[in-house]
Amino acid sequence: MSTIEVVRGGIVESRHQVHVVVVDGSGTILGSVGDANRYTYYRSAAKPIQALPLVEEGVLDAFGLTSEELSLCCASHEGEDVHVDCARSILSKVGADESLLRCGAQIPFSPEAARKLSEAKEQPSRIHNNCSGKHAGMIALAIAMGWDPIDYHRADHPVQQRMLEEVIRFSEVSAGRVATGVDGCGVLCFAVPLRDMARSFAGFAVQSDRGDAAHRIVDAMTSAPFMVGGTGRTCTEVMEIAGDRVFVKLGAEGVYVAGLRRLGLGVAIKVEDGGRRAVEAALVHTLQSLGVITDGESHSLRRHGRPVLRNTRNEIVGQLRPSFDLTMAGLGPSG
Repeated sequence: MSTIEVVRGGIVESRHQVHVVVVDGSGTILGSVGDANRYTYYRSAAKPIQALPLVEEGVLDAFGLTSEELSLCCASHEGEDVHVDCARSILSKVGADESLLRCGAQIPFSPEAARKLSEAKEQPSRIHNNCSGKHAGMIALAIAMGWDPIDYHRADHPVQQRMLEEVIRFSEVSAGRVATGVDGCGVLCFAVPLRDMARSFAGFAVQSDRGDAAHRIVDAMTSAPFMVGGTGRTCTEVMEIAGDRVFVKLGAEGVYVAGLRRLGLGVAIKVEDGGRRAVEAALVHTLQSLGVITDGESHSLRRHGRPVLRNTRNEIVGQLRPSFDLTMAGLGPSG
């Protein structure tokens, strides 16, 4: 069984079951553990794909959006001041008001940002939602294309239909086989087999490496990784350390995806029980196994890849550890 183990006092206290698949641009599976065919929602891991129309339709250039703002459109951010200011900047440039955002009001993920709001006696609003950058980008797309932006979040709106088209294009899963639901922020979310989720990011990596539209998105994410997540986030720190070798994106319910730019590979990870602590450990272990990050870089990411458990006295009482080997195309365990 492929798992992330939770160890306390030398005893395995619990296990998170993990599914990992690595594919090339043709969709060929090069390595996997668990069930590569498991239907899985991208959730927020789809955001780089959902941002692609902003580049392809000239929205960025029409409104003068920056790389940092494009990076925020791909983000599940912490709601820190820089993220909120950036989302407001996007809306201002496209001539939209915050009231047009259709994501719900949300307390910032960042404890410090939440504390500042509380001390100022301010209520969290839609702009603090971790998906406000994506929503601002969707509003920008609607305005640029001449679509009524009021109900951009609804499944039958041209914005959401364009999102579906992009997922179909990159996953190469036919329209009838892409399952849809409603995401936590109110827009469509998409489910495909895990191998096809990995294929979509392999294709994205290949297009990025040859300078296509995906190139601008990956450059934005890897040059401004703080906008993608924020303080202490695994996605931010992986891209800060690895640079443009890899772009990564977290999704809710234990999902992580990665695109390996120069290798043209895609990675998709799903933790069966949805545990975020486990999927972060699985991501770091997988990237190290693939040789994308070095042992030294993995050590720098240790608090994400091998997080410790602390009690209420702040004593270290346990640790998470990967207990799977990623076997690659007959070469044995990689790394």
